[in-house]
Amino acid sequence: MDRDTVTEILDTAERLVQVRGFNAFSYADIAATLGITKASLHYHFPSKADLGRALIERYSGRFGDALAEIDAAGGDANAKLAAYAEIYADVLRDHRMCLCGMLAADYDTLPDPMRAAVVSFFDRNEAWLVAVLAQGEREGSLRLQGSERDAAQAIVSGLEGAMLIARPYEDVSRFESAATRLLRSFAAQSNPV
Repeated sequence: MDRDTVTEILDTAERLVQVRGFNAFSYADIAATLGITKASLHYHFPSKADLGRALIERYSGRFGDALAEIDAAGGDANAKLAAYAEIYADVLRDHRMCLCGMLAADYDTLPDPMRAAVVSFFDRNEAWLVAVLAQGEREGSLRLQGSERDAAQAIVSGLEGAMLIARPYEDVSRFESAATRLLRSFAAQSNPV
């Protein structure tokens, strides 16, 4: 596979999904943007489902790398949660939405392998958050009113929702305010985020 062409296709398709959604773009849109034929697209990605799976795999890999960087930087659980929210804010600053959040909106119309990959993305995020939340409880920097799993689900859902609501306002500060309030709700009283 020609890595440059594949990367250009994936970059273009990712931007289209993050701005329009999976069902609101076609191979013709990518071909027109890149000045290539639809046949060339089909050569690299025989079906839109193949392209979708590749997008999720690449996005999940980059997101996983970002989580590993947060872990490698160390710090307490509050710092890790703030860095996690910043990943979402950075995407929004680029006038995009979380790829898997956009795909979740199209979930019922996605091919089964893409559905499984979207769920897997959120499962991996929640698992990482569970570990961070457990760290925070051990440190005494976080206080949860339920299980770590419930809190992790609330964080992912809250951040995805905050992105969605901030989008029509074109106001990242709206997202940042919601994210800060959400994360503060888990902070121990003596250790606010």
